[in-house]
Amino acid sequence: MKQQPEHQQLKMEPRLMHDLRVFFIFFILFSTASSESDLDLKFCGVWRHGNGHLSLNVHLSKGCSGIVVSANQSALSIEGQITAQCERANEIQLGVNSEEDTPFCLYWDPLLDQLKLQVGGKNLTLCWPASLKGKTCCTDLSNGANAEEAPYGIKDGTVKTDLISSKTRTHYNFTAQPINCKMLCDQQSQQSTQGHMPGQTTVMSITEWNMEHPCARSSEVEMMKGFRGVNITSPSSKGESAESTTMVHIPPTLKEAAKKTNKVVCTFFQNNSFFQEVHKEDRILDDVVGITVENEIIINLPEPIRIAFHHDVIPKTHSRSCVSWDTRKDPLQVNWLGDGCKVGQKGEKYTECLCNHLTYFTVLVQLKPRPVRNLLALTAISSLGCAVSAISCVAVIVFLARKSKRCKEPSIHIHIGLAVSLACLNLLFFSTGVLANVGGERMCVWVGALLHYTLLSSFAWMGVEIFHTFWLICVIFSPSPTPYVWYPVGFVLPAIPVVILAAVGDIYGVKEVVPSSDIHNPYLMCWMKENDKALLAHYFTNLTVMALLVFLGFAMLFMVYRKIRTRHEWRQNRMAFLSIWGLSCLFGTTWGLGFLDFGPLADFLLFFSCIINSLQGFLLMLRFYMLDWMRKQTGDSALGNSSTGSTRQHMLQAQEKGKRDSEQSCSSHTLYGKMQNSFLRK
Repeated sequence: MKQQPEHQQLKMEPRLMHDLRVFFIFFILFSTASSESDLDLKFCGVWRHGNGHLSLNVHLSKGCSGIVVSANQSALSIEGQITAQCERANEIQLGVNSEEDTPFCLYWDPLLDQLKLQVGGKNLTLCWPASLKGKTCCTDLSNGANAEEAPYGIKDGTVKTDLISSKTRTHYNFTAQPINCKMLCDQQSQQSTQGHMPGQTTVMSITEWNMEHPCARSSEVEMMKGFRGVNITSPSSKGESAESTTMVHIPPTLKEAAKKTNKVVCTFFQNNSFFQEVHKEDRILDDVVGITVENEIIINLPEPIRIAFHHDVIPKTHSRSCVSWDTRKDPLQVNWLGDGCKVGQKGEKYTECLCNHLTYFTVLVQLKPRPVRNLLALTAISSLGCAVSAISCVAVIVFLARKSKRCKEPSIHIHIGLAVSLACLNLLFFSTGVLANVGGERMCVWVGALLHYTLLSSFAWMGVEIFHTFWLICVIFSPSPTPYVWYPVGFVLPAIPVVILAAVGDIYGVKEVVPSSDIHNPYLMCWMKENDKALLAHYFTNLTVMALLVFLGFAMLFMVYRKIRTRHEWRQNRMAFLSIWGLSCLFGTTWGLGFLDFGPLADFLLFFSCIINSLQGFLLMLRFYMLDWMRKQTGDSALGNSSTGSTRQHMLQAQEKGKRDSEQSCSSHTLYGKMQNSFLRK
């Protein structure tokens, strides 16, 4: 045979190597796909049952013989031997179901010894995830012989995406094969690494990421005599930086609390979707730490366990909290609570959790809404303040109504309008929590719209107070508008945006205010919903009006200060304080404290704003009482009974003296009357 030239042989070698490389890659990908299909189990079906009480029977033991899923008229049963360390034998009540068909899905992950059941809208944890170091995993589950057809049982049995049978059968039997867990974990890690070519950019889902880290990793520490605490760091994966690891500090007090054993186990989970059973507004970190002492329940440690989580950047707009899942209280459903944990040091990429018990721990990131700190205390203060203000506003209305019979004061009608709107606002806000829990969504649509209307009406009357004061100071030689002009502004104008928003729909309803202490137990109130339309309406109708009101209120206070700062009365501390404090109640400038909920004084300002604004009606009544008392003490007509006063009678010299003398008793509480009279005399 004729031999090929040497240069042609060299030319063919790279081509041959390339063909072999492609063959091996396809072989690896094929073997990976086939092993993935046999690794875990996802069995779904429709449970055909009768009406009445339904139950779930679970009988699981350690071993690897297989699992049987069966169903009858009243019970769904899961029994067998497929777990490495999970054992369970109990009956779980699922409640009453009037429908004949209930879909369900059973999930089994042998690498975590994790078994989960979704049935009737519930996610039940039958076996918690765990580290299987040195254990035997049960995998390669395959369906056995089909059972007989029956009127009650499992219909449309499906393994992953493959339909086994569309008929209703009494049970499905799955056999399994044992394999060393460490060997299986290493095999899956190598296959996922080989499945991605170097230099190839791939957007991985959570499931794909789990294939790179398919197993939980654990560390055991023996607490010997004289134990002084220890730091445990999560085992690093290949290519994982030290900054992305999680560190746990075990305090020496744990040695004293553990009576039966000296061994503590820390298990580190990454990107396990099992733990992500939270609200759509929440998200937990990818890292979850489980800390256990075998056969011991450890609570109320005098020195907390410190867990340092390193994570991606958390924006400042997203609050975070340290949470734990107490498997004793909620053994079947994942429920993250903040009890027994608090946030220590934190940064954009770092969060330290301090916890006084042992269980699963992680960091919960609140996307929206932001949890409210000290919600219980704020709710109690608001309720008490609103009740006092509502009663005070009624007293102010009665006082001003009697006064209006004796003096024709334009500002009295403005004060009555403000008092009426504040009384309605405080009364509705006081009862909104009860109405939300009793009446539900349908009632909250109306109550939320009324609450929004009373808020805008209060803002409108505060704006009228500002405009009326400006008129008295700057437009002194023109008669003020008739009092009845302000009623459409204060009562009719605020109804226009509320009616429009109600017509748009999906704006008003039940609003959940989430406390930072217990994110799963929100406070319900009737207000605007948490959606894009309601948020946009809130910004335009509430925050914009409030910002404008606060700006005009402070501008008006500054103008008053400029007018009266040189007067003799201003040097009297009582008069200066009374003028600014009283006008602040009328102008609503204290509502501006709501914009200062940030920084180191955020909690203090939040409480101060809650107290001042909820007691606005009471402070208004107190102001009228004090000024009336001061008028009686001094006998000075300049300290009359209204707040901005009918100073027009002092300034228009053409008016009859008798009318002027009768109306001087109704002049201003503030210094406007004296100030403007002295201006005319000059």
